[in-house]
Amino acid sequence: MRFRDPALPDAERVADLLGRMTLEEKAGQLFQTMVEVGPGGSVVDEPSRHGMPGTSELVVGRHLTHLNVLAAPPTAREFAAWHNRLQRLAAGTRLGIPVTVASDPRHSFTDNPGAALLSGPFSQWPETLGLAATRDEQLVEEHADVVRREYLAVGIRTALHPQVDLATEPRWARGGGTFGEDAALTGRLGAAYVRGLQGGGDVARAAGLDGTFGPDSVSTMTKHFPGGGPQRDGEDPHFAYGREQVYPGGRFDLHLEPFRALLAAGTRQMMPYYGMPIGLRADLGDGPEPVEEVGFGFNRGVLTRLLRERLGFDGIICTDWGLVTDVEMFGLPFPARAWGVEHLSPLERVAKILDAGADQLGGEACPEHVVELVRAGRVPEERIDASVRRLLAEKFELGLFDDGRYVDEDAAAALVGRADLVAAGLRAQSRSVTVLRNADGGAARLPLAPGLRLYAEGVPEGELPGFVRVPSPGEADVALLRLEAPYEERGPGFESFFHAGSLEFPDDVVAHVGEIAAVAPTVVDVHLDRPAILTPLVVALPDGTALRGGTATLVVTFGVGTSALLDALTGAVPPEGRLPFDLPRSTAAVEKSRSDVPFDTADPLFRFGDGDPLSPST
Repeated sequence: MRFRDPALPDAERVADLLGRMTLEEKAGQLFQTMVEVGPGGSVVDEPSRHGMPGTSELVVGRHLTHLNVLAAPPTAREFAAWHNRLQRLAAGTRLGIPVTVASDPRHSFTDNPGAALLSGPFSQWPETLGLAATRDEQLVEEHADVVRREYLAVGIRTALHPQVDLATEPRWARGGGTFGEDAALTGRLGAAYVRGLQGGGDVARAAGLDGTFGPDSVSTMTKHFPGGGPQRDGEDPHFAYGREQVYPGGRFDLHLEPFRALLAAGTRQMMPYYGMPIGLRADLGDGPEPVEEVGFGFNRGVLTRLLRERLGFDGIICTDWGLVTDVEMFGLPFPARAWGVEHLSPLERVAKILDAGADQLGGEACPEHVVELVRAGRVPEERIDASVRRLLAEKFELGLFDDGRYVDEDAAAALVGRADLVAAGLRAQSRSVTVLRNADGGAARLPLAPGLRLYAEGVPEGELPGFVRVPSPGEADVALLRLEAPYEERGPGFESFFHAGSLEFPDDVVAHVGEIAAVAPTVVDVHLDRPAILTPLVVALPDGTALRGGTATLVVTFGVGTSALLDALTGAVPPEGRLPFDLPRSTAAVEKSRSDVPFDTADPLFRFGDGDPLSPST
């Protein structure tokens, strides 16, 4: 079997392997679905509570060799042990094709399982918005290099990130995973992210890598092409009420700019978004024309004509998760995100996705549909071969058929979460803290003096080292209030993880902040997973104790733990953050803005780039 000979060129190995595969084995390559890690790093063979088949059924029964691992086990050793057991399972199949393990982001604080996963044993860094707040291209590359090393240690070879959508609609629930709303900044930092993960940047070269994609790389799946920010009313297309993507400002091409930058940086894979464009005219290669009103994963004009032909992308296109099959999530019905083609059967949806130009269907495990389409003559087998060839080629380039199939469990335990990597992540968190108002004077003016008596809300017990925690603001030198950006409660289950709707703080929260600020010098920190309307906090509280008064400080953060926040507030690690988006002044301004146009809310309270720890409040 020539495909097992590492001395041969990859193209020959791919051709040999492809020629040995049955149609069923080829069809399995076109699917990537979720898989769970069992206790102690065991392989889970029972169907999950969400209806996912067991691992053996996926790998042996359905011939899948691309799997998206869900929540991390508590230790890296268990993670690595699970990976090796999974690869041994795959090695026992007829052709022994290794599994490519993929992951959503794991290195920050988001708790939305639809967008990212909790860190588990990995080092923790600010969320992508926090990286953008630092404006530091080198830091972004260093962060991605740490992700690369920790992923490689446990066997993760595809990153389902970075996300380079432009957060031009402030209410959109997925803004927290972006680099903000500026196209140039997003492209510059996103390219650094790709270089760090794939080993093509200065950081990797300094570590002795040659800068080429290969066994020391993690493949990046950039998302969500052609830009998922312009959602109607900011609603998210995971759900039917958010399926429409609109361009009232005619700025479709602006949203392509970050993707151009990441294509130039060498991103290997691309994920189209769920959104369904409404009333869009765009240049798909032959001048402006109407774009079909179907979700981008079904859209041949966008995937083949624009991405493949106009932009010249020849890498892997993998759809976003769950475009074909209705499932159950958290005990509730969760329809397929087949926007614009809801009337089609699952078989017809698969045919349309393949015709659009996608190589792989994310979150699905129904290769029997591909087999049926080929045998019925509706899809030529040569079309399947073209996608399988791309997918196999990447496995060979990553070294999965050779020394990269298994990982060293002892080495994983030693590397993942290592003290220096954790410290680097904490320092990045501190640097990303963004100071919008610094008190004119008094105890709340930054930097805070260690040893102060501190009243704190939103801070767990035992997390105020260097300060004396007191039970009431009246006893405090300074009050520290940590708030979450406001959002509207949505439905139960999976939907509840998406922070959508109004950006306004409830009246009782505003009043409470005013009450505390009236008693003690106050530092307010707002964690922004999307913009928030801070106007009531800084302009006019009913009792006249607004934070504009000289005794209060206002900071915003993007995935920062308590210890990292305190390091920033005390100046141990000076905060450097600058806003990665505008903060609107009012709901009315948001409602009047155009969803596809950046910086379009009238008279924003704070502007992109604001943040200066040395300036007094104004």
